[in-house]
Amino acid sequence: MKNLTAFLLFCLLSARALADVSALVVIEPTQRKDGMLVSRDALQNHLSKVLGEPVTVTSSEDLTDAMRATRSGGYDVFIAPPQVAASALAHGYSLVGVTDSDEQYLLVGRSNVATVGDLRGTQIYLPQQDSIYTYLARGMLNANGLSFKDLKHVDYERYPQAGLFALMLGSSEATIVRRDDWEGWSKAHDGVAKVLAVSNAVPGGFSVAVRKKLAPETRAKLARWFANDATTCGLKPVYAHPDLAPYTRVAELGTFTPKSLPGATVVTLPEVKALVSAGAVLVDTRIADEYKDKHIPGALWLPYGEKSLKDVAFDGRLDSFPGLAKLDRSQNIVFQCNGPECWKSYKASRTAIAAGYKHVYWFRGGMPEWEMAGERTEKSGETLASN
Repeated sequence: MKNLTAFLLFCLLSARALADVSALVVIEPTQRKDGMLVSRDALQNHLSKVLGEPVTVTSSEDLTDAMRATRSGGYDVFIAPPQVAASALAHGYSLVGVTDSDEQYLLVGRSNVATVGDLRGTQIYLPQQDSIYTYLARGMLNANGLSFKDLKHVDYERYPQAGLFALMLGSSEATIVRRDDWEGWSKAHDGVAKVLAVSNAVPGGFSVAVRKKLAPETRAKLARWFANDATTCGLKPVYAHPDLAPYTRVAELGTFTPKSLPGATVVTLPEVKALVSAGAVLVDTRIADEYKDKHIPGALWLPYGEKSLKDVAFDGRLDSFPGLAKLDRSQNIVFQCNGPECWKSYKASRTAIAAGYKHVYWFRGGMPEWEMAGERTEKSGETLASN
């Protein structure tokens, strides 16, 4: 009887833990100062009191993981830079507000670089792949007919301001900075570099996005707290940002995969269902936690280890996809992941094509398209072996 009581208590506590509200504070490298002012413990305690239920707050500087979490619904609340919020808004979240006014970013090059087009074949200094700086740099290059693949080298480092010193030292021909950072630096280093392109205005500071599936009263309580009391935890005041267009632009500038893939057939949900019914293998290329949390019934888990650029010119030698060898070349194979912003299935398809697989299909819409159609998903409680 005592054991049964303990077991039931464990189940009750586990169920309660699963129902806890979760929040993620995402910190850009250049937001470290503002991020360090935010007290995770205070935020957790205040939100728990406001909602009357446990709230778990996590912080991270890993922008790639944060972006992945927005696509998989990993948290109920995101307190994050605009590109992370933009991705969340496209995946079932609503905007509560923003802490700072809109700001612009500048693509700057050494003084001998005349135009953006002259960056072809040169080196550029950028922060993390999923930073707002990199998103906007990609957009400004694309607007001038260039891609990262047209550059000799993309140097990904951690701190954006260091890109200006890379220009000064001649170790890079271009970088991207916020307007405020540029104005002070350019006065002190006149003639070293010049502005090549200017971004559209994007939301500054932290943006707060909340999952739409939360109860309306919970979302209302969160919105009121962030508007009136966020400063008690070190956040700046959060005010409404009624114009969602900047977020849409940021998302489109980010990491969207191409809409076509030579050598493969791009398929939609009805086509995927028909292919699987006819015996095709559906391959889920996402990470283990995402697959275990929810996946398309019958999907085979073969994770794609991604370290290369999110670009059509990615270097597959940096990645790993050992699971490909497990697939039968004579079968139709459908690759999928987390939708148009997820490059894993695109790269897996490209890798299969390069390896000589002839029946490759790419489900670009992936899990988001599957779920939006109301299709059933399933969980996996088993520990997945490394593939």
